[in-house]
Parts: sequence; C-alpha cells; structure tokens
Amino acid sequence: MQNDKLLNYLHLHFIIFIWGFTAVLGALITIDALPLVWFRMLIASVLIFFWVLLKRYKLKFKLKTIAGFFLAGLIIAVHWLAFFGAIKESNVSITLAIMSTGAFFTAFLEPIYYRRKIIWYEVLFGLIVVVGLYIIFQVEGDYFWGILLALTSSFLGALFSVINGKLAVKYNASVISFYELFFGMLCITAYLFYARDFSEAFFIISLMDWVYLLILASACTAYAFIASVHVMKWISPYTVMLSINMEPVYGILLALWILGDKEHMSPQFYMGAGIIVATVICNGIIKMRSIRKSKEML
Repeated sequence: MQNDKLLNYLHLHFIIFIWGFTAVLGALITIDALPLVWFRMLIASVLIFFWVLLKRYKLKFKLKTIAGFFLAGLIIAVHWLAFFGAIKESNVSITLAIMSTGAFFTAFLEPIYYRRKIIWYEVLFGLIVVVGLYIIFQVEGDYFWGILLALTSSFLGALFSVINGKLAVKYNASVISFYELFFGMLCITAYLFYARDFSEAFFIISLMDWVYLLILASACTAYAFIASVHVMKWISPYTVMLSINMEPVYGILLALWILGDKEHMSPQFYMGAGIIVATVICNGIIKMRSIRKSKEML
C-alpha cells in the first residue's frame, strides 16, 4: 500500500512536469496561437473520444447540460488562446509566473459562483500577489502585452475551474473533457470560417511542428488529464494542491534548459515570481488546514 502511494505520488509529479512542459512546447511550435490551439483541441478531443468509447461512458445528456459543456469549452478555448498568445508575445517564464495568479482569481470568483463569504486571508494574499506582479511589470515592461494576455488567461482558467467544479461532481471527467475540447474546437472553427482564415496555408505545418503538436495534444492534454484523475484517487487533495504549485517552477526550469538565453530574466523578475509562487503555496497550506479542522469538528 505504501509503495502504491509512493508510485502515485511520483506519477503526480510526472504529470505536473508534463503540464510545465506544455508552455515550452508552445514556444517551440512556430505556428500562431490560433491554429496551435485549434489543432491541440481537435487531436485531443479525438483521442479522448476513443477513450470514452473504449470505456463505454454515457454521452447522451439533456440540452441544459450540453449548454454547460459548451460554455466551459468556449472559456477553455479562449484561455488557451490567451496562454499561447502570451508565450508568443513574451516568453515561458513570464507567462508561467503570471499564471500563478489563478488561485487568487479563483478565491474571488468562488464566493460569487457558490455564494459564500470572501475569506480575509485570501484577500491579503491577493494583495501580496499584486506586489509580485508590480515588480514584474516594473522590470519587464517591454513584455506588457504578453503579461496582459497571461493575466487574461489566468482569469479565464480560474473561471473555467470554478464552472468545471460543479460539472465534475455530477459527470464523468473524461466525458466532460471530450465535450469541452470538442465544443472549444467548434467555437474556434466557427471564428476561422467567419474570418475566412481556413486556407491551404492553415494546414501547411512543418514536420517538427506536427511532432510537437502531437505531443501537446496526446501527452500534455489527453494523457495528463486522464492520469491526473486516476492519481487523485490515491493521493489527498492537500498533497495534490501543494504539488500542482510546482508547475511554474518545473516549467521555468525546463524553459531555461531547453530555450536558453531567451528565458534568462533579471533577478528582480525572479523575486517577483518567487513572491507570487510562495504566496500561492502558503494559501494552499492554510486553506487545506482549515478544511481539515472543519472535518475534525464534524
């Protein structure tokens, strides 16, 4: 049993490592953010569809439920467009550092969506995160649009998580993923037809870009999601939450190793990023301790 827990813990960190690698792939792929996200969602939705068929999961739902999947799919599509757009406009390190703010967007969105009170320490931590962001803006002003896109992506990612939280309680995770990725891809397809961007040039992609896209869609999207659901059956939410906070750290280290000079930032940037990541981890520790105390009192 102890060995199983250790193996699943190592598996969790491997999954987080893969998520961190997603941003590096976004920098390595030479096509623009729009076709990149379209191909990612198309390939991943096809792969997860075959997985759903293999497992014989139910795919028929009421129109209201399908509408919920559609909304979440639209949000995740725009989230990824902003995310990869931020990488193209700035770099991996800046994007991942800014994406760490997602936990604090969630802290303010959850009370609105679930109609609960705002927690005071989350507001305090949010202000500390603003200090980290201010430092990054001060020293990396040349990447203004990249930082703005990353903040947009972070907000949309938090909104997606809040909406998905209710869906995940009721429906199978793989089925939710299939519908959301499929609808997100359909939304981008509709835009491409409207903008008349579907042309022969859209599908002309280099061999290496195809390789990176397949890795992104299969390992970093379809596999990572399904595997993360499995791992969470073995590991406590507290451990999962703290471990996921390592994603920007893994991603920035990978970027420094693979992408080289483009990812070398000023000491002030790492100070600002460190403030954000450390604050997110502290928030996770306090939140999980309060949950444990609440359970003990019941």
